[in-house]
Amino acid sequence: MEYKFEDNKIVVKTAGDMSLKDTLCCGQSFRWREQEDGSFKGTAFGRTVTVSTKGRELIIEGADARDFEEIWKNYFDLEFDYVALKEQLSKKHPVLSEAAKFAPGIHILRQAPFEALISFIISQNNNIKRIEGIVQRLCESFGEKLPSGDYSFPTAEKLANLTEEDLMPLRAGFRNRYILDAAKKVHSGEVSLESLSKLSFEDAKKKLMTIVGVGSKVADCVLLYGLHRTEAFPMDVWMKRAMSTLFPNTEPTFFGEYAGIAQQYIFHYSRMNPQLFE
Repeated sequence: MEYKFEDNKIVVKTAGDMSLKDTLCCGQSFRWREQEDGSFKGTAFGRTVTVSTKGRELIIEGADARDFEEIWKNYFDLEFDYVALKEQLSKKHPVLSEAAKFAPGIHILRQAPFEALISFIISQNNNIKRIEGIVQRLCESFGEKLPSGDYSFPTAEKLANLTEEDLMPLRAGFRNRYILDAAKKVHSGEVSLESLSKLSFEDAKKKLMTIVGVGSKVADCVLLYGLHRTEAFPMDVWMKRAMSTLFPNTEPTFFGEYAGIAQQYIFHYSRMNPQLFE
C-alpha cells in the first residue's frame, strides 16, 4: 500500500474500490457525518479527521503519517484484499455474488472495542439517526474535548462512576441500565474486551452476553466491528428476512471465516432492494 503525507493530509494510493458512503453509512459506526462536498467527518481513537475519495485514492485530512500508521490504516482495514475476498465469496452462492457486486466498496471498520460495545447496546430497537444522536450526546456529556472541538468517546472508567440519573439527558431510555452495567464490568475487568480476541468465538460471545442487555445480535456486532472477529454474523430483522428468503436452509457458518463481510454485502443488498421481499 502506497501513501504520502502532504498539506496536513494523507493520500493513500492503493485504496482499491473502497466506498466511504457504503462503509460509513451501513450501520457499523455512528460517529461519521457526510459533508456537503461528499466527504465524511468523524472521530475515532481520540482523533477527528475528514475523509474523501478521488478515483482510487483515499484522502484523510487532519492526520499525519504517525496517526495513519497507528490509527487510520488499521481503522479502515486498508491492508486487507477485499477484491480477492469478493471473488472468493462470490463462488459460494449466486445471490452472494450479486450482493457483493451491488456494494463492492464496503470495508469492515476496526473500531475501539468499548465504543463498539456501548454503541451497539444503544442500537437496540433503534434507528440509525436516533442512535447517532444518543452517541453524540454521550460523547459531548462524558467524553474529553479534543483540539478539533469534537469529543472523544468516554472511557469505561468515566461511565462506570455514573448513575442512571446522570444518563437521563442522553434520552437512551431503558438502555441506560445496560450502558452502566457494561461500563462497570469492563472497568472492573470482569469482562476484558482485549482478552476476547484470544478466546474461541463461542466463548468470547458468551462472555459478552454476561453483560445485562447484550444478546446474540449485539455480541456479534461487538465481535465483528470492535474486535474484527470476521466469523461473526449479526442477525437482525433484515438479516433474518434476507436469510430465509435469499438463502433458505443456510446457516451463517456456510459463509466461512469471513461470514461477517458476507453479512455486510447481504445486509446492504437487502435494504436497498426491498422488492426482493414483496
